[in-house]
Amino acid sequence: MAASGSSVTEEKQYPPVREIFGSLVFDKRAMREHLPKKVIANLEEAMLGRKSLDAGDADIVAMGMRNWAISKGATHWTHWFHPLNENTAEKHQAFTLPLEDGSPLEVFSGKDLMQGEPDASSFPSAGSRSTFEARGYSAWDTSSAAFIVKSPKGATLCIPSVFLSYDGTPLDLKTGLLRALDSIEANSLKLLRIFGQRGVRYVRMTVGSEQEYFLLDRPRAQKRPDIRFCGKTIIGAQPAKDQKLDHHYFGSISPRVLAYMEDVERDLARIGIAIATRHNEVARCQFEFAPLFSEANIACDQNLMIMETMRKLAQKHELRLLFHEKPFADMNGSGKHVNISLVDSEGRNLLKPSTNQRKNIIFLTFLASFVLGVSKHFSLLQAVTATAGNMYRLGGHEAPPSIISIYLGEALTKMIKELGTSAGEFSRKPNIDLGLAKLASITAYDSDRNRTSPVAFTGDKFEFRAPGGSQAVAFPVTGVAAVWSLGLKRVSERLEASVETGKDPLDAALEIVAETINEAGKILFEGDSYTPEWKAEAQKRGLIRSNSTPEAIDLLLDKDNVAMLEELKIYTKREVDVIHEIRMESFCTAIEVEMAMQYDMLYEGVLPAISKQLLLEKGSLDAMAGVDFKDGEAWRGLIVKLGTIKATLIKESAKLAETKKRLEDLPARERAEVIVNEGVPLMRAIRKLSDDAEELISSDIWPYPTYRNLLSLSA
Repeated sequence: MAASGSSVTEEKQYPPVREIFGSLVFDKRAMREHLPKKVIANLEEAMLGRKSLDAGDADIVAMGMRNWAISKGATHWTHWFHPLNENTAEKHQAFTLPLEDGSPLEVFSGKDLMQGEPDASSFPSAGSRSTFEARGYSAWDTSSAAFIVKSPKGATLCIPSVFLSYDGTPLDLKTGLLRALDSIEANSLKLLRIFGQRGVRYVRMTVGSEQEYFLLDRPRAQKRPDIRFCGKTIIGAQPAKDQKLDHHYFGSISPRVLAYMEDVERDLARIGIAIATRHNEVARCQFEFAPLFSEANIACDQNLMIMETMRKLAQKHELRLLFHEKPFADMNGSGKHVNISLVDSEGRNLLKPSTNQRKNIIFLTFLASFVLGVSKHFSLLQAVTATAGNMYRLGGHEAPPSIISIYLGEALTKMIKELGTSAGEFSRKPNIDLGLAKLASITAYDSDRNRTSPVAFTGDKFEFRAPGGSQAVAFPVTGVAAVWSLGLKRVSERLEASVETGKDPLDAALEIVAETINEAGKILFEGDSYTPEWKAEAQKRGLIRSNSTPEAIDLLLDKDNVAMLEELKIYTKREVDVIHEIRMESFCTAIEVEMAMQYDMLYEGVLPAISKQLLLEKGSLDAMAGVDFKDGEAWRGLIVKLGTIKATLIKESAKLAETKKRLEDLPARERAEVIVNEGVPLMRAIRKLSDDAEELISSDIWPYPTYRNLLSLSA
């Protein structure tokens, strides 16, 4: 202990993660403390989807959960759900209410736990219900554990739930996800049964979502209206030092950012979320968290909790957190790379290859099913990642193009092509001998990584790189589960028919895998997806179905996609229509806000700054009257250039205002067309002019923090 009067301060000691991990989750440990064994058994069956809780058990679970939550400081509870606007929603209700005599009564019944009735009138519904039709239902998703979110003066018990309108129409992202996961499990089990794997009780999709993000100094960032209201910059010239020097990637994490990361990790650990890796990303002030893999539904819940926790703690650390897909022009954007596989009840990863020929056949069949499904419905994967932010991100600076293709890698592609002769023998590369006695040899992977591929096989999983950093991961995962389930169903049907003729299932599977890959070959591409040659080739293969974000959103309504979603009982046509309209409206709203903000920033800051610089330059030039110097024309040229920029900005901004005014009376799809064809090009032209002006104007006159100032976390 420091002596009295010493300037040395003791560092705050934090408990080890192992002591706090899952302490705010109603997991099996909490159940054992607060529920009878028989009720635990019934609840675990419900969590696996094998039965429903009866009213009596629900009351006992509710009482135990309430007592546990109150012991952790909770004063309220909420059904926590994911509306179609990709945010989270919660309506807090008190655990303690007064009786007539004023004495307190703790309330929370089995009925409260299992079902709520939040007002559904103000959530996006795309006209599927009228404003006066306010009733909605929330229902506990028992497969995802309840958790507690702490606040400065209390805590709230959050119960993961689905959200439906009065007539049963899903108004959330989770309902479709759960249906898709049920579908892929059923079709996976069917395929495994054909292979004689009758002991497998379930198959779960596992997901790990890498979360990229930017951190800025909050006081500086708050001086930018575009960052405050759009989550991105809509004007801004490039700094002298940007990401081209590659100094930031995997670099030493600054103490300020590391302190933030550690706080986030501790809070997430308490609600059972483990961050496996953290690091600097490529762009300046860009970082990444990668959580541990978990079951898909839980992973989707956790990703939203990760984002929410990051937002809260960013404010505490005086940081501004940006999830936007492209917050800074001509720099890396933020994606949410979704890593996906399937694991059975025996703990086997069904996408893990083997050196044993016959063990490899199941792996090949599941892989071929995925390739088949994507080849048939690649447009659905494009649709589920079509957002306003991704419009700016996809196609540059490590983000894959919007053209969907699959990269399998050299070894796997070679093996599949040789199926007819080698029967799928999987030869692994030898170890890499570094020639250094102090270092162990490194096992080589069977393929390199293709950073330009939207969907890549990375050894024992597929990485879907197209989703955007701000997206709720549930909708992209639903899309992947749907196309994979369809592929599994079609391959199972073919295999079943072949086995019925007397063929050995393994021999029949090899033939079907070869045929399937040949049939789906158009979706496979091993090269650089950025090249013009690939775009031309993709056009020939029929892989380009849209040329803009609105057209990509329209692919949700593609008759083949709708038929597939209905066949698998994931969405009805009416439900797809609702989702389509909401996503189109969301796209329009986001870009219209950007248009309005750019106009405001011009007239509030940029145009006055140009005038100030013009007056400064003109006054200085006039002060040189009578002085003999040779470079007056260059100086006058600068004044003319600034004046020309201002005049052009006034003209272009008037067009922008007129375009935005015209959007007011148009339906969403027509608005989207005007936005893409007129609004976005106008904004791009205005930005170029503004950025040109920024490079000519004194820093003490320019009204907004520049990229150079924003992209630094130092004082």
